[in-house]
Amino acid sequence: MHRIDELFQRKPEEVLNIYFTAGYPKLDDTRTILKSLQDSGADLIEIGIPFSDPVADGPTIQQSNEQALENGMTMQKLFEQLEGFRNEVDVPVVVMGYFNPIMQYGLEKFCKDAQRVGIDGIIVPDLPMIEYQMNLKEMFNAHGIRNTFLISPQTSDERIKEIDDNTEGFIYMVSSASVTGAKTGISSEQVDYFKRIEAMKLKNPRLIGFGISDNKSFKEASSYSNGAIIGSAFVKLIGQSTDLPKDIKGFVSAVRGE
Repeated sequence: MHRIDELFQRKPEEVLNIYFTAGYPKLDDTRTILKSLQDSGADLIEIGIPFSDPVADGPTIQQSNEQALENGMTMQKLFEQLEGFRNEVDVPVVVMGYFNPIMQYGLEKFCKDAQRVGIDGIIVPDLPMIEYQMNLKEMFNAHGIRNTFLISPQTSDERIKEIDDNTEGFIYMVSSASVTGAKTGISSEQVDYFKRIEAMKLKNPRLIGFGISDNKSFKEASSYSNGAIIGSAFVKLIGQSTDLPKDIKGFVSAVRGE
C-alpha cells in the first residue's frame, strides 16, 4: 500500500505534518532534520525545495529559502542528499516546490529521481489544474507520486469538488487568505470555513496549514480535519537551534502536548 494511504487509514486523526526547507539552516542538515522528525513522532514530513520567489510564503520561510540558495542548495543536490534515506526513514515524505524549478529540472527526470529515492508525494502551490490533468497526472501516477492541491476560504465549492476528484493522497486546506506564518489563534471565520469543508464530505483526507504553530492551534485545527501542517514555527526553531535532534524532539513533544 502507498505510504500516504497507509498513514491516513492507520491514523485518521491528529496527523502531524511538519515542513522544513531543504538546505536550511545549513546545506547538509536535510538528512539530520528528516531523521530527527521521524524519531520525534512526526507522521508526515514535507521538504521545501528552495526557490527565489516563494509567493505563498511569509518572511520566515522566504528567509529560509534565501539562506538555502545561498548555501548552494539545488534540486540535484537535494536528490543527492536523499539517496538512501529510506534506509532510516519510514514515514511518508512529500516535497513542496513551485512549478518553475521543477519544469527547469525536467518533469520526467524529476519524477524518476523522486521515485528512485523514495518520495511519496508533491505539493506545487502554483500548478494549474489543466496542466496537471493534461500533462502530469499520468506521469505522477506512473511514478507513485501523489499530488496535493491547496484550497482556501475563497475556493468555490465547485472548485473544491474538482480538486477532490483529482486528488489522491490528501488535500491541503490553507487556513486563511494570507501567506504562511505563525499566527495567534484560530478565528471564528476560519472555524466557519473548516465546518463548511467538513460538511462537504470529501473523499480525501484534509490537513490544515498556515498559522498552525503550537499544541493549541494543532489540536483545534485537527478537530475539524485529519490533522495539521506546521511550517514557519518549525523553520524558526531550526534556524535558532544549536542541537537539532534535541530541539526537534522538544518541539514535536510540545505540539503533541506530551
